[in-house]
Amino acid sequence: MTQPYVKQTIENQVGYIEFFHPAHNSLPGDILAELAQTITLAGANDDIKVIVLKSGRDRTFCAGASFKELININDEETGKVFFSGFANVINAMRKCPKFIIGRVQGKTVGGGVGLASATDYCMATKFAAIKLSELNVGIGPFVVGPAVQRKLGLSGMSQIAIDANSFYSAEWAKDKGLFTQVFENTEALDIAVKEFAENLCNYNPEAMAEMKQVFWKGTEDWDELLIHRAKISGRLVLSDFTKQKLKGYN
Repeated sequence: MTQPYVKQTIENQVGYIEFFHPAHNSLPGDILAELAQTITLAGANDDIKVIVLKSGRDRTFCAGASFKELININDEETGKVFFSGFANVINAMRKCPKFIIGRVQGKTVGGGVGLASATDYCMATKFAAIKLSELNVGIGPFVVGPAVQRKLGLSGMSQIAIDANSFYSAEWAKDKGLFTQVFENTEALDIAVKEFAENLCNYNPEAMAEMKQVFWKGTEDWDELLIHRAKISGRLVLSDFTKQKLKGYN
C-alpha cells in the first residue's frame, strides 16, 4: 500500500493506531488531523484499554511534517494551521485517558520526535536514532519542544535542537529517558510491545487513567501553549532566511 492512511485495529483489548505516508512517514495536515481524531476516539472506546502508536513500513518511524506543504506556506495564518497539526496530535495524546505505548522502529525527525515524546511509554529498535532538524531551515522545534523537554529534560532537548544536523542514537535517547527499552530488530520490538500492552490490560482502567493525569500534571496549559508555539513557527517560515533555505529543497 502506497497511499497515506491512519488505521486502527483492536486485538486483545489493545488498540493499535498506525499511520503511514510514502514520503518516509512525513505527515501532511489531513493525516495529522485524522491521527488526532483517531487517538481521541480510541480514548473513549470501552473496547480499548491500552493504545499502541506505530507507523507503517520498516524503516522511518516519522520524518516529521510534510515538507511539500511547508514549502507552499505564504502567510502567517496558513503557517499557524500547518504547525498546529502536530500540536493537535500531541494534545490528543496528552488528554487521552489511556496509556499510549510508542513503537518506534526506525529513525524519527522533528515532529516525529514530538510524537515519541508524547507517548507514555516508548520502546524502540537500535535503528531509532532521533534528530530535531528544524533549525536547519530557520525555524526551531517550538511546537514539539515542550513534549521533548518533558522527556529529555531541558539539557537533552536543547542539545539536539541546537545540533540540528546530527542524529542521536537510540541508546542516547534511552539514557535520556525517551525510550524505555531498545531492541535489536523490529521483530523483537513487536513481541515486547504486544506482551507489555496486553499485560497492562490486566490493570484497573480507572487507576491507569488517574496515573496518567498524575504523569501529565503541569501541562494543563498546552492547548494554548502549543498553538502559541505554532504561531511562532508560522511567522518564522515566512522569513527571508527560511524562504532561501527552502528554495534549495525545490
